Amino acid sequence: MTAHELPFQSAAATAQAIAAKQVSPVEVIQAYLDRIDRLDDTLHAYITVCREAALDAAKQAERAVMQGEALGSLHGVPVAVKDQFWTKGLLTTNGSRVYRDFVPDDDATIVTRLARAGTLLLGKLNLSELAMGGTRNPPWGITRNPWDLERTPGESSSGSGAALAAHLCAASVGEDTGGSGRGPAAYCSVVGLRPTYTRVSRYGMTPMCWFTDAAAPMTKTVEDCALVLGAIAGYDPKDPTTSHQPVPDYTAQLGQSIKGVRVAVIRELFEHDDMHPEVKQAIAAALDVFRELGAEVREVSIPLIPHAGAIFVGAGDTEGAGARDDILRTRADELDPASRTRLQSAALVPTKIYHRAMKARVVLRHQFMAALAQADVLVSAMSPFPPPLHTALTAPFAGADDVRFRFFFRRSYSASYALAALPAISIPGGFTSDNLPIGLQLGARPFAEAKLLQVAHAYEQATTWHQRRAPFAMEPIT
Repeated sequence: MTAHELPFQSAAATAQAIAAKQVSPVEVIQAYLDRIDRLDDTLHAYITVCREAALDAAKQAERAVMQGEALGSLHGVPVAVKDQFWTKGLLTTNGSRVYRDFVPDDDATIVTRLARAGTLLLGKLNLSELAMGGTRNPPWGITRNPWDLERTPGESSSGSGAALAAHLCAASVGEDTGGSGRGPAAYCSVVGLRPTYTRVSRYGMTPMCWFTDAAAPMTKTVEDCALVLGAIAGYDPKDPTTSHQPVPDYTAQLGQSIKGVRVAVIRELFEHDDMHPEVKQAIAAALDVFRELGAEVREVSIPLIPHAGAIFVGAGDTEGAGARDDILRTRADELDPASRTRLQSAALVPTKIYHRAMKARVVLRHQFMAALAQADVLVSAMSPFPPPLHTALTAPFAGADDVRFRFFFRRSYSASYALAALPAISIPGGFTSDNLPIGLQLGARPFAEAKLLQVAHAYEQATTWHQRRAPFAMEPIT
């Protein structure tokens, strides 16, 4: 395997090659660092690259292999994390000038657990300011989509998706409050998982909304996602909200038949007139794949789901404004204008509106659970349209209908699972005629990540979407 080929391998294949002494962790790290040097000045996926620390860690990982020590499931695998997670002694910006000098004195639990699994930290990944989205002038540059540099890679875990699509890391961890991990996964044609609320510790993750924030494994393949989730999941005494429920081997069901599994398309997220026609076609084609795999395909209704975007803004944005209260009071002038406007607007939402949104959230969860009584896995698009142009995200609103379309419509697809505290995954589900990625979203019952990954893996292996490489990732060999 040449140095050029190493970064295109999955995390699982990389770990296996290292354990078999077919390649050195030092060679792997150097190959990724070389790609970052060549590509990231254009892509802006990274805020901080831990060059020397990563090379030193790779040398230690190499010694462990040569000395026959017990190796973690991801030993020697280069990873990067969204710059929303604390890293001891290393700048953690949250994508904001407000945090430009913030250096934590502790690691986030997911950083600690990734290291325990043997991973090597390449660096910290770019994001929309304060993990919200819509940032007009990001302090560390606009992250570009490797499939089309003029289009967004998704928000807010923009660097996490772009770095994977450009093969600038073997795996990453983003964060998903209302789709911030799954959205970039869909727009960059990679895998992004939102785990069940309480499945993964949030210690050391700068908060946005206490009841929807979730660490989000983001990877090149479903198998890699299972490995990363297994490494970071589980109870953490530093985060009392985490579940004591045992963590299974998420790879155990991969490759098993899904014959007889009940797969249901969500009617309200499939029959919408405003969906991009090629996205709709891709979801219909995915249902055919599931039928061919032996799944029982049906339809379910979740009547409140078209309003999930509005419910999320009414509850989630309001919580976000509360979490940023000190910044709004004392450092608002340091915020990007879009971030400041969104937070200040959310801070003015009347209490009765917040309470209505929270009540609606409960009704939405009940409707989800009723649908999941009829199905094992729910299916929809991750986004109703392919990745938009950067300019479309920051354009002035043209009226109330434009606000509803741009602010609420897409969020009905992404925020609904966050509001319902359910696991959901976005996997590569096709491409438009102009080669833009389409994300296929699957959702399941609480703590049913193993089933979700099994079905996602079956679809992945029956298609070739995950094998395509983004044009920007295919730079000439020198």
